[in-house]
Amino acid sequence: MTRSTTDEAAAPQLPSPKERRRLREAKSLSEEQVAAAVGVTRATVRSWETGRTSPRGRKRALYAKLIAPEPEALATTAPAAAMTGPTPVPTAPETVPGSAAEAAAEPTPVPSAEPSSEPAPQAFPEAAPEVKAMMVVPEAATDAGRNTGTDTEAEAVGERRLSPAEAFDELYARTAPGLVRQAYLLTGRRALARESVERAFQLAWHRWPEVAVDRDPAGWVRAAAYEYAMSPWHRLRRAHRHPDAPPTEPGKRALFDALLDLPPAYRRTLLLYDGVGLDLPETAAETEASTPAAAGRLMTARAAVAERLPELASAATPAEQSALLHDRLGGLARAEHVPVPQPARAVRTGSEDRARLWTRAAVAGVALLIAVTGLTLHTAPTHYEPPISPAERVGGVPPRGGPQKLTAQDLKLQKTLREQLAHGPERLIPQLR
Repeated sequence: MTRSTTDEAAAPQLPSPKERRRLREAKSLSEEQVAAAVGVTRATVRSWETGRTSPRGRKRALYAKLIAPEPEALATTAPAAAMTGPTPVPTAPETVPGSAAEAAAEPTPVPSAEPSSEPAPQAFPEAAPEVKAMMVVPEAATDAGRNTGTDTEAEAVGERRLSPAEAFDELYARTAPGLVRQAYLLTGRRALARESVERAFQLAWHRWPEVAVDRDPAGWVRAAAYEYAMSPWHRLRRAHRHPDAPPTEPGKRALFDALLDLPPAYRRTLLLYDGVGLDLPETAAETEASTPAAAGRLMTARAAVAERLPELASAATPAEQSALLHDRLGGLARAEHVPVPQPARAVRTGSEDRARLWTRAAVAGVALLIAVTGLTLHTAPTHYEPPISPAERVGGVPPRGGPQKLTAQDLKLQKTLREQLAHGPERLIPQLR
């Protein structure tokens, strides 16, 4: 037990599954190359990058060393990422035909919403790293505060200390309204959009220890909401069989129809890249596709939308197309009156009630199984009973004897004898019985 505990403590720490994929692609390594270097299959590497499994032992050390960032790149990119937040959105790499190679050299910044006198609802809320900082206090920071004993560091750590419910409510308040609008663009159904976001947050509260330490909690919830919203089983429900009425404005109506005409995977890729502002590897990881496949979906979706929007087709570069699509998608999401999600407390209560219901159902199922097993054991035979022999056909039996059935001629003769008077001695009259 002591040895296993020591080995687990000495094992290298791995980044989140999305970060593993980003680091691998940053080093221009394919899944086959990583699998050959570590000694596993390509499916195993993909399972590590999607979070289904995690490497252990010697393979964990090799994998961590293989995807570890360069010291120079880590020193230069870490402070910049902490100050600037999300990275600018690049256009598709060399897999995109035409002007994609030209656009790869010039990143596409995500423009902000148009200013207005009243605060407009956020259709695509930016990631809030301070929310995650308030969720979990790093152990290093607490140890440093204990060792130094300074009041300022202790106060700084204490200010960021929140309970799980408070951290969840903070994340919900920041991201839930925008996620409802994104889900509406994804499905075209307002009620389904609200239901998807609420179910995603219920799942997040059920798995809060996992979500709280994730590198991007908002992205975790967004992926869960998108998966639920795009489930094909909703077509069997009468309320969600057909999309809601499109907008009345011609431009927004054309964009709305163009989005719903796209296949679900293409629609999701376009919304994540041009709407939310994720880069191409992040978009590919969230849609569970390779980076070239995500780039191909993006370009196909843009071409299909450009057929409905002439202004998008007249854009000079892919960067201008991305900025224009971001503005149009944000305007469409903000213009529609989507339902307001429930309060965070109601979502947490619903998640707890659902978990309690499933627990009771599991206990009831186990109890029923035990009862059926006991009944079977009670009614089962305790000794061997030979089976009954099958029936056999009996042969050689003589035909049944006795008087035969009278024919029609015999019946006629019998009637005649009974009706006619007998002549002669009485002893000659036949006695019929």
